[in-house]
Parts: sequence; structure tokens; C-alpha cells
Amino acid sequence: MRPGVLKGVGTHARAGGRAAPGTRSAVVLSHGRGASRILTSGLAEELASHGHLVAAVDHTYDAAAVRFPDGRLVLGALPAEPDDWDAQDRLEVAVRAADLRCVADALCRRTRPLAGVPVQRIGLLGHSLGGAAAAEAMRTDRRFVAGLDLDGGLFGTTVAETGLDRPFLLLTSSPDHETWARWRAHHRNWGRHLHLTGGGHLSATDVPALAAAAGLRERWPEPLFSDYLGTIAPHRAATVTRACATAFFDRFLLGLHRPLLDAPTHRYPELRFLWTRGA
Repeated sequence: MRPGVLKGVGTHARAGGRAAPGTRSAVVLSHGRGASRILTSGLAEELASHGHLVAAVDHTYDAAAVRFPDGRLVLGALPAEPDDWDAQDRLEVAVRAADLRCVADALCRRTRPLAGVPVQRIGLLGHSLGGAAAAEAMRTDRRFVAGLDLDGGLFGTTVAETGLDRPFLLLTSSPDHETWARWRAHHRNWGRHLHLTGGGHLSATDVPALAAAAGLRERWPEPLFSDYLGTIAPHRAATVTRACATAFFDRFLLGLHRPLLDAPTHRYPELRFLWTRGA
């Protein structure tokens, strides 16, 4: 990335903000492998603007870099090519799920809760490996009432074999994956598998919007660029992803019905309904 690219990037967030009065639900975000919570800032802000408390996690030793309150900086330390990918996936997903449970502990505690007031309903949103971590955390902790997986294969978890008994949404850039097919066969509650036509693996993050400024078009060969950033316009990918996420969490955390997830609509022609369970 060229020096200074991020200097002109603004957000609508500010440090030291407090939860709105009456907030009793939260969405916890888990980033992709070796990435950062920063890359879902736009999605986090969109959810917050709809009244959701949002807690975005940087998984220590997994995220590219984590700076602690005392100033200590911890860089990512994941193996690039582990000897056993299956064992590595199980390890990383288990650690991530433990991180998510730790955040839930802080959100739900009665004394000095993270949000200022104890949270009663928690949803999970994960991108890539974060999607598998969200599924695993739901499997192991019933405090998580709903989960959204953004283009994450269900590696490192048994959820593909067991399914889940709470609402779960898959929004993917690939039409299908063998772990998603197995999950669909075993899921036991409300569920959707939606395909973002023209999407890439990073379309649900802020990366496509920064791609030109970062010089990715010039640096990456075309097949790689399309696989990761897709062919859909960045602003449109963001619009569709945010609409799906807010509709999902509005419904299952706030009890507000949003018809977007009921059936295809001309407003979002990029969305293909690959599988549905429950009304």
C-alpha cells in the first residue's frame, strides 16, 4: 500500500462514545485470518447507526497487529503454511471462539459491564475464518442468539456436521462450498444462504473501496483481483452487505421484521437465494 493512503479516510465513529440509553443487545465482529477489525469499520458503523452496540475484536497473534491500552504492540504470528491445515484450523477457530466468549463475558457481567449496562442478547458476525469462529462460538455458548457468516468456509468446527439450533445467515461470494452444503443439511432453525453475484472474498469488507488508492489493481493480476474484490462496484457491494446484516440483526436482536431476507427483491438483484429454512 502506498504511504499516506489512509490519511484521507474518515469515519463516523469517535473515541469514548457511550451506548445509547436502553441498549441491551450487541453484535460482536470477528475478522478474517491475518486481517484486522479495521477492515469492517463501515459495516460496524452501519450496524451501530441502527441501534446495535458493536464490539469488533482483534484476535491477538492472529490479527496483523494488536495494540493494547498500555501501548504494547503484538504482531500476527500465524504460520503461512502449516504442516496440517485441518489441525491448524481447529486450533485457530477454538482460540477465536474463546475470544468471542471472553467478549460476551465482559458485555454480560453485572458489575462494570463493557457497554455500561449488561447486554442481554448477542449476535455474531464473522468474515472468512471469522465466520467459522462465529459458528463455533454459537455451538459452544447459548448466549449468542444469531450468527452471520460472510464468505467463510466452516473449517475448524463441527457445525457443518451438527448444524445450529439458532438463526444463522450465510452471505457468500462463491455459489457453494462443501462445508456450506453439509451445514444446510443439518441446520435446525431459521437459516438462509445468499449469494452476492459478482462478489469477491473481500467484498464484504472495506478493502474494495480502498483498492484503487492502495494500488491493488496495478499490483494484483486480474484473476486474483477478481477473486478477492469481485466485479461488483464497491459501493454496491457495501450497500447490499449492510442491508443484509442490518435486516438480520434487526430481526433477531431487536425483534423488527425486515422483508429483505424473506424472498428475492428487485431492489437487490445481486442477491441470489440459494437456500432457505424458516419464515
